[in-house]
Amino acid sequence: MSTYLLVHGAWHDARCWDRTAPLLEAAGHRVFRPSLTGYGDKAHLLGPEVGLDTHVEDVVRLIKDEDLTDVVLVGHSYAGLVISSAANEVPERVAHLVYLDAMVPEHGETAVDAQPVTQHLIDAAAATDAPWRIPPLPELPPPFGLFGVTDPADQEWLRGMLSDHPVRCLQQPACLDNPSLRQVPRTHIHCVGAAPEGIVRRPVPAFQPDGTPSRVRELPTGHDCMITMPVELSELLLDVAG
Repeated sequence: MSTYLLVHGAWHDARCWDRTAPLLEAAGHRVFRPSLTGYGDKAHLLGPEVGLDTHVEDVVRLIKDEDLTDVVLVGHSYAGLVISSAANEVPERVAHLVYLDAMVPEHGETAVDAQPVTQHLIDAAAATDAPWRIPPLPELPPPFGLFGVTDPADQEWLRGMLSDHPVRCLQQPACLDNPSLRQVPRTHIHCVGAAPEGIVRRPVPAFQPDGTPSRVRELPTGHDCMITMPVELSELLLDVAG
């Protein structure tokens, strides 16, 4: 039995895993999928002070409070920064890092460094009456849809969970200065369906920090693969646990 900790990305909440988590549980594994501060059942905590450090603390506190070990830590999109910094704090409790169509930072980098297009979102927010919050990205014409979701029913369900994202989350740097973090194996899962202009994925180095060959897997779908291809995603995640 493995323990999966699924961390949602910006604007989403824990409900985005509703189709994937049960498949992992049906295979006999434990699954935790918290909503980060400011989302879902913690939406009332949204405020300008919420940042990357807040979300890292959310994840680390859960790992410690539940006394989790050998965790497969999965971060979608923005949460690539979250899981990186969380694993930096408790590398001895993390068995594997999975970057799910995610930002992959180096030490000291922000979301803007990892995905420069996010600076445009910060600039747009700065021109409003609430410069600390960024509304969800708009739905785009097919084949892009809403975060890569194109089915009308799925889009309606997704809209119901989306909420604003604090600017501070995109401006605080990730911390990856623990030497033990380099020994944590990692897998990159890329969604290779249609992507809006300006979204540029960093190339994955040929070798992981621990010196082993990098593991890159692909799903032929849009960004929110946990909604559009939950079966295929769960199979990749089960493979990670071995």
